[in-house]
Amino acid sequence: MKKFDKERLLLAVAGPALALVAAILLTSVVLVASGKSPIEPYRLMIEQAGFSDVQVLIINQASMYYIAALAVALGFRMNLFNIGVDGQYRLGAMMTAVVGAHVALPAALQVPLLLLVGALTGAMWAGIAGVLKVTRGVSEVVATIMLNSIATSVIGYLTLTDNWGVPLGDNVTTGVMKESGWVPGIDLGSDVGEIYGLVFLAVAMGVGYWFVLNRTRFGFDLRATGESETAAAASGVNAKRMVLTAMLISGAVAGISGLPLLLGDVHTYSLSFPAGLGFTAIGIALLGRNNPGGIALAALLWAFLDKASPALDYAVPEPYEKEIATIMQGLIVFAVVISYEVVRTWGLRRQQKRVGEELAAAAAQNTKKEVAV
Repeated sequence: MKKFDKERLLLAVAGPALALVAAILLTSVVLVASGKSPIEPYRLMIEQAGFSDVQVLIINQASMYYIAALAVALGFRMNLFNIGVDGQYRLGAMMTAVVGAHVALPAALQVPLLLLVGALTGAMWAGIAGVLKVTRGVSEVVATIMLNSIATSVIGYLTLTDNWGVPLGDNVTTGVMKESGWVPGIDLGSDVGEIYGLVFLAVAMGVGYWFVLNRTRFGFDLRATGESETAAAASGVNAKRMVLTAMLISGAVAGISGLPLLLGDVHTYSLSFPAGLGFTAIGIALLGRNNPGGIALAALLWAFLDKASPALDYAVPEPYEKEIATIMQGLIVFAVVISYEVVRTWGLRRQQKRVGEELAAAAAQNTKKEVAV
């Protein structure tokens, strides 16, 4: 491996590694300050990862985190902050559940239809922010935050019993979806659970994300526009069109992120459907540095912290608060921003030093030539 490639790999790994180490150290300080062991919670959570049923839960949760984080990363690569992934995800899942409950087609048609509904709903909702940005210059951060709140109200209205809501005890659902829209997974037995079938869709989307960004003209234009809109425009790229396209694609991916759970397990949208996935995805995309492989590892880490932390409540002889995992997740997001800036500054200094050494070597070589003449 060339020296330059090794340095790039080192810089890519150093940021997340520093963030994780800092988060663990800071969480340990919190534990010590509260009079608890700074090591035992980690041991208990790692022990949970050895159980097959917990592993299935981690994989399933990570698939949803991964798709949502890809949606965030697409915006980041365009220098856009799509903070509205949560609203796009929930609205996409709700509309998919409604269509799935009222439309009955053969499975070969029903599942693609439901995926398309989720994608189009998310794209439509993100597209509103995209249109506002390219036509009126409205910040996508402000627009998508407001759209998150509006999405909550729209979902609340559409799930009223006068519309598509179906009461179920103290809950309100959209009704059970037709079985032709259920996506079977890998059943590992009643004691272990089932891996969602759409886990494989998440893997395919990660491969597609890498290929489009690194091996297509569209991906180059998208990255170039994110780096500098003026430079991209000088090379013939329509920056406004790329901004709108990136928001639409990001929203479409976000609209699919809830479907592994919807089509693989619950088969209905209800008040208990998970919220906050889009905000979690921001931290995962940051930790993974918008790289599909890095995002996958970050998604697995986040899912591990989510699914292994409940065991802390039952620790013997003294229980630990499961919120320790939440504290650690927050500290990772906090530390990742600082660590990336530290690594960026360090990398810039190394680059400046290398350039200085090369210039000095070239000057010395020229001096030798002059002396020889």
